[in-house]
Amino acid sequence: MTDKSMDNIELKVLVNNVSNKVIFVESDGDFIDVLFSFLTIPMGTVIRLSHRSQPLGIGCMDNIYGSVESFDSQLFRTEECRAMLLRPRNRTEYLLNNLKLKFDDSEPMRYFMCSNPHCRIFRNSLVFSYYQKVRCPRCERLMDTETTLPVSGAEDGEVFVKGPARFIISDDLQVMHPFTSTSSYLVKNLGCTGWNSIEELTVNVGVDEVLKLLMCSLVSKMPLTETLLKHEPLPELSNENVDQEIYVESRMLGDATNEEEEKISIKLIVSKSRKMVCYAEAGEEFVNLLFSFLTLPLGFIVKQMQDNSMKGCIDQLYKSVQDLDEQCLKSNNHKKMLVSPKLLPGFGYKNHPLGIEEASYRLAVDTTLIHSNKQVKSVEFIDPKSHPNKDDNALGFLKGPAMFMITDSLNVSPISAILGLSILCELNVPVTDIEVQVAQVGKKEALRLLVASFVCDSALTSVFLRKPNRGFGCLSFLI
Repeated sequence: MTDKSMDNIELKVLVNNVSNKVIFVESDGDFIDVLFSFLTIPMGTVIRLSHRSQPLGIGCMDNIYGSVESFDSQLFRTEECRAMLLRPRNRTEYLLNNLKLKFDDSEPMRYFMCSNPHCRIFRNSLVFSYYQKVRCPRCERLMDTETTLPVSGAEDGEVFVKGPARFIISDDLQVMHPFTSTSSYLVKNLGCTGWNSIEELTVNVGVDEVLKLLMCSLVSKMPLTETLLKHEPLPELSNENVDQEIYVESRMLGDATNEEEEKISIKLIVSKSRKMVCYAEAGEEFVNLLFSFLTLPLGFIVKQMQDNSMKGCIDQLYKSVQDLDEQCLKSNNHKKMLVSPKLLPGFGYKNHPLGIEEASYRLAVDTTLIHSNKQVKSVEFIDPKSHPNKDDNALGFLKGPAMFMITDSLNVSPISAILGLSILCELNVPVTDIEVQVAQVGKKEALRLLVASFVCDSALTSVFLRKPNRGFGCLSFLI
């Protein structure tokens, strides 16, 4: 593979030169792997990558990201917690290293062990850390001895797509087999009545184009046209009208509620006349939930929003993966990585309201790492959020108990009476117009909040005050 091929990928593009729109793109698996990798990217990484060029307004997610950036380091449980949120690790990173075009500038994963060989085995597990300042669970010294940890499953150089297959990609990112019936349908669908209106282009896409395509997939129904043919500023994913009333509806599958689930209690400061949440007061459990949105892969978020009218078309990419058979993908496990993505071990926490799972790995470990031929049954990653010898791992990113204020657009700050009055003043809401409502947040509310934070600017109002009504926009999701 030449250096040039590492810098760009060549695409065949069929264009309607009358409307100046992409009809479809033809490519091999290298470009499809890049597209499918979008679904594995954590939201915090999407926000960070968007800041490299034109910041993208992704609902309230930018505000959550900004809150993490501005938080005092003393509020986090460990030094690593902020890094875990601002630069979250991708569970499939070991596969994405095989991408022919790498667009994520995250630093490569590093692995550390305790310098004491006797500490490397703990509870019959070989113990590692992703971070250099995590302390050993046995001796409490820093785990600062770097090592390599080969992960099985990436040795063949492929990513998600198997073999030298070719595909066509519609303007809204539907990935299909290059059958004549499919290409003919796409040509007719754009109103091409003669060959004079069709032009074939050869385009080389690099990192800048892939990053724009990723952002356009969240805000546009024709991201290939926006990326390859037009050079206009990106619209925002959040509502064009901030005051637009959005109701996020759930279509429950199975039991509507779980009586045994632990719920988080929050106080909503509500404007009675305007029927909106001015801000909320909540403990660290609720803010842990909000901050954890930054660790979630795009595929997990899109999965919760199936069958909805999204402003972008990342959902079409998700459905394409669902529809592809195993002859196209390396395995059913690789398909699950895209449509049911999991977190890297240590990035979840106990009793997470969303119920997202952490991944496990088959690891090919160098036996020279094991002292005195001790028996090792598994590999364990030390939770960067935890402290040695305490049963407090996986409780979230923030120290507690603590109280915070959360605006309707999910700006988070430590609780302050003066700040609360400032918010009311800025919103022009008199003190006589407010009332306090108590809300309970379980899995249903957490999923609604995730969706609302992704698509609108008034997440708290949309989740806790909006009711289904003809006058409201409606977003539904599956749980």
